[in-house]
Amino acid sequence: MARKKTITKEQILAAAYEVAANEGFSKFTARNIANKMNCSTQPIYLEFKNMDDLKHALFEQIYDYLKYEVFPVEHTGNTIVDLALNYIHFANREKKLYSSLYLEEYGGGREMQNFSYNYFMDVVKEDPKYMDLPNDKLVSLLNGTWIIATGIAALMSSNIIHPTDIQIEKMIQDSINAILSLKDPIEVD
Repeated sequence: MARKKTITKEQILAAAYEVAANEGFSKFTARNIANKMNCSTQPIYLEFKNMDDLKHALFEQIYDYLKYEVFPVEHTGNTIVDLALNYIHFANREKKLYSSLYLEEYGGGREMQNFSYNYFMDVVKEDPKYMDLPNDKLVSLLNGTWIIATGIAALMSSNIIHPTDIQIEKMIQDSINAILSLKDPIEVD
């Protein structure tokens, strides 16, 4: 008779999330995840082909969290300002997870940038204020506001600066206005 599974895929994903959120992706190993669940690594490899498969499943869960719970919160009614504020609030509320996803060498890196780019473009193209802008101008808005928001988020999550939401809104709106007034797009590789 086959043994009944006692550790579920959801439990493994919860432990993986805890490791990523509290210790970062440099500690994202089967052994560290198994330690969180007080078990061997065997249940992990019964549910996931390998650690990349587990990491991919975790990223899908994180994308849903960001897409449905973090980024859509409305503060000002300006889609781009609200996205920047939500990104910055996320960085301050979940410092280690933010750093793990967006700043660490072992974190999300390119995957998180692709997710964020696609999310930004999809949401901003639906906003009547921005929907008629050419694609190169939208990309410039993404690049410019992303750089400003990431700088603010990184400095705030490190307790280096402490601007208010009103000050952040002004910085983001000033960058939007400046980008919209440019003739040539902002390109970032």
